[in-house]
Amino acid sequence: MPLYPLKFTPRYVEKMWGGRKLQTILGRTLPGEKPFGESWELYDFPPGVVEDSQDWVSAPVAEGPLAGRTLHQLVQEFGPELYGDISLVGPQRQFPILIKYLDAAQDLSVQVHPDERYAQTHPGAYLKSEAWYVVQANAGSRLLKGLVPGATRQAFEDSIHAGTVDQLIQSLPAKEGQCFYLPSGTVHALGAGIFAAEVQTPSDTTYRVFDFNRIDPATGKQRKLHVQEALDCIDFSGKRAPLTKRSHVAGVFTTVTQLVSCDYFKLEKVRFTEGVEETVPYDEPVVWMMLSGQAEIKVDGVKEPTKLSRGDTLLLPAQMKNPVISTKSDCVWLEVTLPGKAKL
Repeated sequence: MPLYPLKFTPRYVEKMWGGRKLQTILGRTLPGEKPFGESWELYDFPPGVVEDSQDWVSAPVAEGPLAGRTLHQLVQEFGPELYGDISLVGPQRQFPILIKYLDAAQDLSVQVHPDERYAQTHPGAYLKSEAWYVVQANAGSRLLKGLVPGATRQAFEDSIHAGTVDQLIQSLPAKEGQCFYLPSGTVHALGAGIFAAEVQTPSDTTYRVFDFNRIDPATGKQRKLHVQEALDCIDFSGKRAPLTKRSHVAGVFTTVTQLVSCDYFKLEKVRFTEGVEETVPYDEPVVWMMLSGQAEIKVDGVKEPTKLSRGDTLLLPAQMKNPVISTKSDCVWLEVTLPGKAKL
């Protein structure tokens, strides 16, 4: 069976800080009236990692001849035809990226994720580095990212007890089109009013250090904090994370803007003009998150083309038979690529 561009059924996650922008901005149909904070677009977790699951929690294909198969099943069935020469994660061979949308109707907790050193010495902890692309932001929205200059571990610990943690974290205004890289060890919080695309290493390890003293309506209590774990993971060295300089490569029909380049993934914004028809040039797996426009991709051996529009997330397998993209209008998408074994 030939491979083709793959859409997956998203996994919607209720969050007390979530909203309904997945519906109002992306046109998704959400169940009920509850607040949804996350949509997992592309995911692959082994047993025991997500909510103590007994089985793999892996994205199911939504349409086409492979509908119903999970991403993990495709990894097993197709091997390098699907994932090329990228390195899978761990002995269980997990797909090495997690793609989400985040809807912050309220501020998220102030939190941090572990680096590789911490994860190696603490069972159950997994490295997490991530990037946020602001798809939409309400007027006055802001996010917290990184310590203010001179903040020490002792001062930060004191601020936890005083309830003033946010005063020791840099507050940055959020506007549509901005991108923020958050390497592991960076204390951060997504602010109220921001709808973001998130690209991250496949980890669900989050240590909350401050939650604005909120009460979880599901329990009537404050959510659990992980103060000691967070203090052990926060980077207090004072060094700044390396900046990714935006670069633009323009052709006759397309413009590519580099947003983030790190050891785990590269994130770019791609603009394609209307009326283009050309071969998709990749021999590696690529993820697209459609921000605007309409297009379709035809693959030899597959009857129906894959249609793309705003809100669609797509995995392009490493090997497809003569894939050709046709743009029906001007298109913009986020493009995620992964380092191959030769690049590590």
